[in-house]
Amino acid sequence: MCLSTVYKNTLTPETVMMRNVMKIECRDGMVILTDLMERQMAVEGTLEMANLVDGVAVVKENIPA
Repeated sequence: MCLSTVYKNTLTPETVMMRNVMKIECRDGMVILTDLMERQMAVEGTLEMANLVDGVAVVKENIPA
């Protein structure tokens, strides 16, 4: 089983959005994260990078103009 830690914008400890993520969906400009306990978080943005070997992903959050 590949679980990942998802970060917002950069790979730093301060930007952890969710740990133990088992599913990442991209729909209608949203990135929906689901963790091992079936908790969900939706963020407006795009999936910037996912490295499943290292168990990390980065979501680039859209910042309103």
